[in-house]
Amino acid sequence: MTELLTAAQMRAIEQAAIASGEVTGLELMERAGRGVVEAIFEEWPELKAGSHRAVVLCGPGNNGGDGFVVARLLKEWGWEVEVFLYGEPAKLPPDARVNYERWRGMGEVTSLSFPRVTEADVERFNEAAYGLSGTSLVVDAIFGVGLTRSIEGLSPLFGYNDIEVGVGDRLTPARHVAIDIPSGMFADEPEPPDYLSWFLADLTVTFHRMKPAHLHSYTTASCGNVVVKDIGLGPWDHIAEVVK
Repeated sequence: MTELLTAAQMRAIEQAAIASGEVTGLELMERAGRGVVEAIFEEWPELKAGSHRAVVLCGPGNNGGDGFVVARLLKEWGWEVEVFLYGEPAKLPPDARVNYERWRGMGEVTSLSFPRVTEADVERFNEAAYGLSGTSLVVDAIFGVGLTRSIEGLSPLFGYNDIEVGVGDRLTPARHVAIDIPSGMFADEPEPPDYLSWFLADLTVTFHRMKPAHLHSYTTASCGNVVVKDIGLGPWDHIAEVVK
């Protein structure tokens, strides 16, 4: 079987694992979040020592749920963590909502305008991520491998949109981490129309297998170092063979 998985194949494997009753979606989300934190410390061992600061940008789906897990785990590690949500809490998928509530028991969530961010949102995010000294990490947990539409309404947060200091500008020493795939990128296609609005990652942490975009010549620079974390889906690998 190929080492690469399309978004549909990955989704089918996850669904088969959950349907088997041997693992829950919530358990997979926890494993994913732990895998991201593990990869961060493997990539930058110096971040394991002392107290650091992270800004986690969560989206409206399960990728956002992974982000809430990462936020909680970093907080438990002793970090200062600020969380932004691009979406509506009441409309989060069930597992993501559980992890939203778990995080809310530890810290605040700053809501961004949805579906189109405002100038005030951009200013608030930039101040949190880049205007405060000591920000070590910016985590992109907005959209995962299932994205198939433009993110024009969100891209001012990290695109080339005349932001004085933003992720897209790469003018900050903060490390940039994408969960699963940099937001704005399509997992199965090399170059969506708004490619200048991709989140630019130093480290991308994906799960089980790489996706086509991770290795495409157009996208590798935006992914940074790609690390694959095992979240226990091996027994259902065969499902990918029957999914186009």
